[in-house]
Amino acid sequence: MTATTAPVRTLPVPDLSPAALAAVTAEVATYAAEHDRSGAVPTAGLEVAHRAGLLTATVGAAHGGPGLGPRDAVRILTALGEGDASVALIVANTLNAHAAQAERPHWPAAAYDDLLRRSLEGPAPVNAIRAEPELGAPARGGLPATTARRTDDGWELTGHKAYATGGAALAYHVVWAVADEPDGETERPRIGHVLVPAHAEGITWIETWDHLGLRASNTHDVVYDSVRVPAASFVEIPRGADGVYRDPAAVPGPGSLGHAALYVGVARAARAAFVDFARTRVPAALGRPIATTERIQAVAGEVDVLVVQAETLLHGALLRLEAGDTTVVPELSGIKVAIARSVVAAVQTAVAALGNPALSRHGSLERHLRDVLCVRVHPPQEDTALLAAGRRVLGV
Repeated sequence: MTATTAPVRTLPVPDLSPAALAAVTAEVATYAAEHDRSGAVPTAGLEVAHRAGLLTATVGAAHGGPGLGPRDAVRILTALGEGDASVALIVANTLNAHAAQAERPHWPAAAYDDLLRRSLEGPAPVNAIRAEPELGAPARGGLPATTARRTDDGWELTGHKAYATGGAALAYHVVWAVADEPDGETERPRIGHVLVPAHAEGITWIETWDHLGLRASNTHDVVYDSVRVPAASFVEIPRGADGVYRDPAAVPGPGSLGHAALYVGVARAARAAFVDFARTRVPAALGRPIATTERIQAVAGEVDVLVVQAETLLHGALLRLEAGDTTVVPELSGIKVAIARSVVAAVQTAVAALGNPALSRHGSLERHLRDVLCVRVHPPQEDTALLAAGRRVLGV
């Protein structure tokens, strides 16, 4: 086998009909509150996604997968986000990894075949692990302190990473690192991703994740202590034309809307929770459901408009890309910001209208509020996106 081919396995083709996705949403949602309270890996929700064939939906046809594109991926992530945002985030990272492999094969054949084998047996999440405690997010620039040292038969990975979503549930880590090679072998240090099986010796998890939202995403710190991997496991990230390395996660493209899509699902869940409360809440002084009042009807309309706006931005951008309209590419970062603003506003509007009941942990709205606020942390973040948009519009 070459470094980019693997035995073809037949992976399931998921049913993405509205009824099938709604059933997945409903089943995932039954476990969401429990996962949120415990902070444990959302095993039950991931199992639901696995049985529905959603974790491997973007595996390329060359590897026996359905090879679904960006629009189908965001439909999946919206449905999962509506059920449990933590499950959706872990799946989003996995779908991005498979889509990248389908677009530009770069995994060693043996490693990717192992991942696909595991994916048939059960949930096999993957995540690109980039952030570090000292560096922060790589989208802000800088080089990692994590190193891959060349050995006689491969690489030895050493470093401390932060925000490694998926935690011990991961099947593979895609670790951002600097190559530490013999003097003179390369003109300047290479940067790349090291593909590491989760069962490799020398991996230690530090349970640092105690977050406001996405509590079950297990976005803990992880330490690599001389983890040994084969030579083909280092995949270099090419420098740009200006000689600068750029974090692939910060480059605008269809995949960059995947994370935004899951929060559209959160906003949809908040809308449904608002509607359910409004239909069943009957104050003694009113004597009828608050859904019959014009005030609540107007709030429901505002929430709905914000959700529809976010969904239209999401799918409209992807439809333009499907039609070959490349002029939308530099606008994608701004579109992500607009989607984020819409979904946050939708949930906050629903919560503000209901007051205390919306903030009680006896209901789901407070969880949706905590989860939706996390949309802002995914690259490209608002300040950098607005700066890039401003410079593009001004021509400076």
